[in-house]
Amino acid sequence: MDPLHVSASRQNETGNAVENTDSRSTWAQFLSWLECVCVVTFDLELGQAIELVYPHDAKLTEKEKTSICYLSFPDSYSGCLGDTQFSFRFRQSIGRKSPSFGEDAYERDAPVTLHRDTGHFYGYVYFRQVKDVSVKRGYFQKSLVLVSRLPYVHLFHTLLQIIAPEYFEKLEPCLEAVCNEIDQWPSPVPGLTLNLPVMGTVLQVRIPSKTDKPGGSPAKHAPKEHLLPAPTLLPSIHELDLFKCFQSALIHLQVLWELTLLGEPLVVMAPSPTMSSEIVLALVSSIAPLKYCSDYRPYFTIHDSEFREYTTRTQAPPNVILGVTNPFFIKTFQSWPHIVRLGDPRMAGDLPKQVKVKKLAKLKTLDTKPGIYTAYKTFLQKDKILIKRLLKGIQRKRPSEVQSAILRRHLLELTQSFIIPLERYMASLMPLQRSVTPWKTPPQIRPFSQEEFMATLEHAGPHLTSMLKGDWMGLYGRFFRSPNFDGWYRLRRREMIQKLECLHLEAVCDADLVGWTKDKSEVEVVDLVLKLREKLTKAHRQQLSVREGAVDHLEGCVQTIAASLPEDLQNVLHGHRP
Repeated sequence: MDPLHVSASRQNETGNAVENTDSRSTWAQFLSWLECVCVVTFDLELGQAIELVYPHDAKLTEKEKTSICYLSFPDSYSGCLGDTQFSFRFRQSIGRKSPSFGEDAYERDAPVTLHRDTGHFYGYVYFRQVKDVSVKRGYFQKSLVLVSRLPYVHLFHTLLQIIAPEYFEKLEPCLEAVCNEIDQWPSPVPGLTLNLPVMGTVLQVRIPSKTDKPGGSPAKHAPKEHLLPAPTLLPSIHELDLFKCFQSALIHLQVLWELTLLGEPLVVMAPSPTMSSEIVLALVSSIAPLKYCSDYRPYFTIHDSEFREYTTRTQAPPNVILGVTNPFFIKTFQSWPHIVRLGDPRMAGDLPKQVKVKKLAKLKTLDTKPGIYTAYKTFLQKDKILIKRLLKGIQRKRPSEVQSAILRRHLLELTQSFIIPLERYMASLMPLQRSVTPWKTPPQIRPFSQEEFMATLEHAGPHLTSMLKGDWMGLYGRFFRSPNFDGWYRLRRREMIQKLECLHLEAVCDADLVGWTKDKSEVEVVDLVLKLREKLTKAHRQQLSVREGAVDHLEGCVQTIAASLPEDLQNVLHGHRP
């Protein structure tokens, strides 16, 4: 039986699909990519309303449905006629549990910038607005929205370009077929190249792995199988056209990179949700491989559930990046320290007209001109060689994807020059391997000392890998107070603790555990068995990367030791199994 029909019948039986948990297991493969697919329409009485959700039993709270409704349409100021694509991001309801579909393995192997979002959903929108005399308002207005925890912006917008035009013609049966096709896809596994069939097209994608060489040439796809139709190769599942996003602010890239790196409050005002969402996502990606750890909203409206929280004037602006299109926000955000106001891209001769950095006092009302309104002074000098190279590329009509590759490599090298000294110092805090012994708990990682780190910069600082001059130490000092440093440090420390756990587990495996028990009391032996079982449980739960066969060997030792105990104690241990 078709799984979608199973969902529908169960919904009718219970009367409330949200309460139904069993039927969601039918959609295991679908859920590894998407949370659900929504259709949002304009109702004359209700305004924006969800017309359809697939699967039928998708667990969206009323608050989440409201967020999707308001964020799926461009606001009235955008004047978007025809087809428009953009992205948004909204907060998940409190208490929501993430479904389990091998997330631990994915999170372990994927780059940190592509991890599933545990606190937010992404919405990928295909909006159509065309004249239609059969509709009271005179316009057909509808959005097809893919809701996911994954930041695969390029893949999902490519998918929408395939399914949305067809859906607007054939409606519900088409969407049902697409959802069933996605439910046949293999799960996203880092490092693998996958063929994803949908509506007569096969998308061939490679899921990035954290072991990939940063900035390396595009990964080679699998040898072409004899697929019909021939697959469409996507060079990336998540990368944007950076050059297109930043073309009107090329001479101010250094300002934008530093503001993003430091997690500063930043508003991007653009004429359309497409431009606002692309620029916000481009800013967040500009500090890769570092993960942007603050909140960011590619498209933010006055109806957003966090509108009051983020626009209150009773406290300092929060560390977020907001993309907006409504001119009303100019007045709302006048107290914010950094505002990027963009217009439609215009040419000045052969080159895109560049915005200027302006004083915040010049931020007026609705007629505010494009510009970067900030009092921020960069710690590092701008890279004039890069700017000349990109501007010369425009004059020579160099393809946008080549310009984007140049830009992405520059930003990657800049971020790496900044992070490498931090990574090197962090590695020095790790205990020596010889200090890890089987009979003691793993040694502690030394605490991070900002002063000690700063002292390393003279002989092992960014100047070894970057030509940029400036106050690197001042930039680090500011970075230490940012959410991005806190997020980076927590992640690195967690990885180091896991590494110590692996080393300790291997040391235990290499020890003569059976021999150790020969002259020990029964109480000591029982205590050892319980501790070893706890260690094995943790190894399975955290999927620790220990050498092959180590865990099996240890499990065998535990069984041998337990079997040597009197029967009554064996029964006690059997009852204590985790």
